[in-house]
Amino acid sequence: MKEIYTSDEFANKVGVSKRVLSEWEKAELVKPSGTSDEGEPLFTAYQFERGQYLKKLYELGYDLEEIKKIIKKVGLPKTAGESGHQNLNESYLTVGQLADNVKVSPRTIKHWEEIGIIEPEMRTEGGYRLYAQHWVFFSNLIKDLQLFGYSLEEIKKVSDYFRAFLDLSADSELHEPENANAKLDEMLAAIAGLFEKMELFKTGISRWEDLLKKKKKEIVALKAKINKRSNNNKPENSKN
Repeated sequence: MKEIYTSDEFANKVGVSKRVLSEWEKAELVKPSGTSDEGEPLFTAYQFERGQYLKKLYELGYDLEEIKKIIKKVGLPKTAGESGHQNLNESYLTVGQLADNVKVSPRTIKHWEEIGIIEPEMRTEGGYRLYAQHWVFFSNLIKDLQLFGYSLEEIKKVSDYFRAFLDLSADSELHEPENANAKLDEMLAAIAGLFEKMELFKTGISRWEDLLKKKKKEIVALKAKINKRSNNNKPENSKN
């Protein structure tokens, strides 16, 4: 799991004071990658590498203006962790943002994580978590399975199958054929079971759609009949 840092954690890890980090931010030498739902600035690992570079210049005696000139002239070094997305809010979601997208409460997202159904890509020591965009789709699948009557324990098994499949797909050569086949057979059985439940669910939906359409027509017809009788019973002078 990738790490993210709050301002305090970032300053401590780089080895500078919070005041120095604040000065770097004001001078735009380093910028938070995003913020938590509470507005706490969050920094990524590649920014830590940049922070170390700034610290070296700082320890060599360069002041802020001189550091800015150096960076303007030669730039900051590219890091292994930098992949092009500096603003995490464009690629990752906080607990609150994921909850808003899925239309559940943040507590629900945290509960799903606690029991191992979903997991964040990044986490701070203080407990802030960031999730990749694909968890929006996966979280909606969780809601679907709940509609199908699956318990959270059963959904956890489905989630485990997804992780196991990704692990096997990444490099099947690392797994014993017998164990790999046994796990894949479990997945196929789970898929068959889900298909069976879905067919029952589809049949139930179709039955209810037919019933509701019929009853809606009957209700509209009965309403019209009652309104017609009501209009016929109105006194003549009330019609004028």
